[in-house]
Order: sequence, then structure tokens, then C-alpha cells
Amino acid sequence: MKRLSLLALLIVASCAPREAPEPHAAVRPSILLVTLDTTRADAIGPEGKGATPSFNALAARSLRFRQAYATAPQTLPSHSSMLTGLYPGGHGVHENARFLDARHALASERLKDAGYRTAAFVSSFVLARRFGLARGFDVYDDELPVGSSERSSRETTDRALSWLSAQKAGPVFLWVHYFDPHYPYAPSYLGEVAAMDAQLGRLVQGFEKTAGSHAIVVAADHGEGLGEHGEAQHGNLLYQGVMHVPLLVAAPDVRPSVVDTPVSIRRVFHTLLDLAGLSKDASLRGETTEVVLGEAMIPFLQFGWQPQVMAVEGRLKAIHAGTIEVYDVVADSAEARDLGAAAALSRNVRKALVDYPIPSLVPASTPATSDEERRQLASLGYVTADAKPVVRPGAPRPRDMAPLFETLDQASGAFVREEYALAIPLLEKIQAADPNNLMAVLRLAAAHSALGHGDRALAAFRQAESIAPQSPDVRHYLAMHYVSTGDWTRAAPLLERVVAESPDRLPALEALAESRERQGRLAEALELRRKVQTMSAPRPAQLIRTGELAMAVGDTAFAIESFERARRAQGAAFRHDLELGVLYLAARRFADARAALDRVPSTHPAYAMALFKRAQVSVLLNEAGRAERIARAREGSDATTRDLIANERLFR
Repeated sequence: MKRLSLLALLIVASCAPREAPEPHAAVRPSILLVTLDTTRADAIGPEGKGATPSFNALAARSLRFRQAYATAPQTLPSHSSMLTGLYPGGHGVHENARFLDARHALASERLKDAGYRTAAFVSSFVLARRFGLARGFDVYDDELPVGSSERSSRETTDRALSWLSAQKAGPVFLWVHYFDPHYPYAPSYLGEVAAMDAQLGRLVQGFEKTAGSHAIVVAADHGEGLGEHGEAQHGNLLYQGVMHVPLLVAAPDVRPSVVDTPVSIRRVFHTLLDLAGLSKDASLRGETTEVVLGEAMIPFLQFGWQPQVMAVEGRLKAIHAGTIEVYDVVADSAEARDLGAAAALSRNVRKALVDYPIPSLVPASTPATSDEERRQLASLGYVTADAKPVVRPGAPRPRDMAPLFETLDQASGAFVREEYALAIPLLEKIQAADPNNLMAVLRLAAAHSALGHGDRALAAFRQAESIAPQSPDVRHYLAMHYVSTGDWTRAAPLLERVVAESPDRLPALEALAESRERQGRLAEALELRRKVQTMSAPRPAQLIRTGELAMAVGDTAFAIESFERARRAQGAAFRHDLELGVLYLAARRFADARAALDRVPSTHPAYAMALFKRAQVSVLLNEAGRAERIARAREGSDATTRDLIANERLFR
């Protein structure tokens, strides 16, 4: 048997060149990948607690892995692993709301290059295309119901089957992601698993009816704590409830059987390539063995607690988080008895625990998220860090802080929803239990600031400065406090320093732009707003303000671009056709100027200016009614336009 080193596991998919299809390959089968979000191994399948006949029927004719493990207890990191073949330490996505770097090839890209038609149907905002998993898919359907951050497995199945029914002959690669078993549960957790299972049955039946030669892979991205080890949901710990997941492979040449050797869901990537006839390396259909790894880095990345790494070999599972816990997960699936120093861990396991790369506290790939997107994530129970934590000697072990998990979730959700009065007592409780939790103290300061509690906000900021004297996050939060109180004299130097240290902080860039406007430094303000527009999807109001700034400094082209984008976004609600008409006139785009100025309503407070500019355009276009336009401009003139009309050479 072949044993892969840790280094090989981390780089095997990212550094290998894309392989050309094998010239002797047979007709490639269509492939269905189904990923079940938040589904524990013991909630589904023949030995599970739930009623899952569809999964059970598929398992009876599949290669089923009884000891399959997630790579991380969160959706985006685990899906990134399944589609790249890498652990999070290799692909760099350690929590939701991050971005998978394009240098890591996806299975979808490999299969598309091999001639597959590719489509993905995902059921949660957590896997929206902006996070990097859409590459290689001809169709990436992440459209969600208005006002919702997720959609039901029934809706997703309907869309996937509709796409399938329109496909012609030839292999397809279809990825379908279900999100039903997710807090809050309605019905119960097992009830939501059962509802998802029914849609899995519909999907498999429809796929097999239309696909011809085919293969199916079903895997969960992670499980759910359900209160075990003090974790109600997932993301904070590495115990079986959140890491032990269902996994099966069905294909014409797969003999139905059950495998008890531990495997990682990262090998879904290699199995997809194998099923397509591209490469057999590390496929689940082969006999490759490994020390199975996993991580839970959210407590480290958000609170500065101990980083957590898991290694599984045989029946032993080790968790390294400051100290090492060891469990016999076959005899003790509840992980009630820590074998500790008495366990006979292999050298490979001990080395893997030590060598696993701990992530940087400054994420390298973080897409800018709007307030609305942060609220969407919070509605799903996911809130990412917005401050670099303080790493200190003797940092708490996450398992020891489990009593705080529920309070942390409640406080984070309330803070992102801007329910500050609700967040404050929760944050104070966290602060009392974990005084060096910088994020909690900063959010406490920001919450007091938002409610106008100036003295209490400044007291919390002083505490944050004592925890992290050199933290740019503390400066950033404090600067935004001064912005909110209108104290631009104190805000400006802090904003300048924050932007110098962290040039991609959107709120600081936007605030510094406003500061520059107030100082009359309009060209600098415009450059800052231009940068903001390249980093995020600006709101119409931001585009309009940028257009006004560009107009003021004479950057006609950029002003037109900004106003046009705002008009496309606002449609009939757009109220700046006068500015757009003036800009088109300056750019000698006379027909566009005519159309814009004709849209200005007579109720506009500067309608006299619109009449004057429209008359100019009429003359420049040599319209038949130009004299009437000039007369209308004179009749409708005001104190501003009267002299302009009298002195306009075009009107003579």
C-alpha cells in the first residue's frame, strides 16, 4: 500500500499540471456529486438513527466508507477540499466567507477540460460564486429566494433536474449541494435529514434516467455537535459529531462493500478524476492509505485560542490543541475516555500533528463583504472575524471554553444584526470569562459607540488598547467611533495610519475619502473612492457620490461611468439625469445628452438648467426645433441660467 506524506497531501492537487484525457479512455460516464451539508455519519445510512431510505438504497450498491472524515467543521473549507483534493492547510480556506485562490485547480475545471458539460446547484449563500468554487462550471446556480440565505433541497432538486432534462448526449458532471439539516431545525434535525433524503432519491432517479453510463458520489461536508462536548452546532471543535461524515461511491465497476479504513473527504477530488478516466492517484476506489487530517481553526482565528489539528489512523484519533487528546473511536465513539499519554500513537501521526501548517492570522484571500452579506452569513450562524486576535502563551483550549460557545454565537449574531442593546450584556459576559478576547472587547466598544454611550465606548477602547497596544484593528474601530461622533479631527490621523497599514480595509477607505472631502482635498477623495469601487460592488448612493466628486474635479469619463452604473442599478428611481446629461454634453456625446436631459422631470429643482443644456444640445445636433428649445430655456430661466443664456454664443 502507498502512504502519502503530509507534504504530498497538501500539494498534490495544486502543483500537478492538468492531465490530458487518456487517449485509450472508454466512453466517459456522467458523474453526479451530491454534498450533504451538516450531516452526521450517525444520522443517515443503514446504521444511522434517521429514516433515510434513498441513501440506504444507494449505499446497498455502493462502496461505503464507515470512517470518513471532514477536513474542517465548516462548509466552505470542506467543499474547497472536496473540489481541490487539498486539506485547508494546503488550499488556505480555513473558515467561511474567505476565497479559494484560483491557483488551486478544481475538479470541475479538470472535467470540463476533458469534455464534460458541467453544472452546480448550491443551496446556501456560504457557497456563492464569489467565494471561488464556480470555476469550471458552465452553470453555477447560486440564486436564492429573495430575502433568504438558503433554499430547500426541493427547490435545488427542481433546478438540477430541469437542467438535466435539457442536456444532449455526452458526459455531464453535476454537483448538487443540499443545506436542509441546519439550525434552526424545522422540523427536528433528523426530520430535516429525512426531508433531504427524499430529494436525494428524486435526484438520483432523475439522473440515472437521463445520464446513460454514470457514477455517483455522495458525501457530507461536516456534521453537527447537537450538544456533545458542549457544542450545539459546529465549527469550534473536532469531535466525531462534527467530523465523522457519510461517504459513498457508486459506479458500474464498483463492487458494493463497506470500508472501515479511515479516509478523508478531500479524496472526493481524486475519485472524480478517476471516474472520468483522468487519473487513479489517491482515488477512493484504490487502496491508498493515509493519516487522515482535519482542523478547526475558527477559535484560533477569531479569539486567539489554541489552534486545533486532528489526525486519525486505524481506530485511534488524536486531537492536538495545546495538549494531545487520544480516543479509540471504534470502541468509544462518544469520545468519553481520553487515552492521553497511554495511547500508542504512531510516529506518522505525531509528525502530522506537529507539521500541519497553522494559518496566518491575516487571511490572504478575503473577499470584501457588504453589511448585507455579513447579515446573510449571520443568519446561517456564521460570523467571521473582523479583528486579528491576540495570541498569548497559555491561550485557552477551545474544549475548555465550550460553555461560552452559545454566548459567542448569540453575541456575534446580535452584533451583525445591529441589535447592540442585546449584544452588550452578552459581550460583557464573554469579556468576564475571557478578558483577552480582543474581538469581544472591540465589539463591546463599537456597540456602546453605536448607541451613543461615548464614555463607555472610550473605556472599552482603552481596554482594547491595553490588550493589543499596536493593533491596527483597535485604531480602525476607534477611528470609526470618532467618525460616528463627527470628530473628524481625531478620526483623520487614525484613518490615515489604518489605510497605510491595511490598504484594503473598505470601511477605513470610505471614511478617509469622506475626511478628504471635508478637508477640500477632492482629488485624493476621488482616488480613494475609485479604489473602493474596484474592491467591492458599490451601492448606488456610493456611485452617485463618486460621480459627483469626479464631476467636481473634471474627470468626465469616470463621472459618466459612475452615474451610468448607478442608473443601471436604480432604474426608474435614478434622479441624476441632469448631471449625466451635462457630462455627456461635455464628452460631446450629444445624442446621449439629449436622451438624459429629456428624462429630467419638470419638478426637478434645477429644471431651468436642464432646459438650458437641452437647448445647447438641440443646436449642436441641428434639430429642427432648436429655436423653440432656446425660447423654452429663456422662458423657464432662473437667476443662475439667465445670464448663461444671454451670453451663449450657440444661441446667437
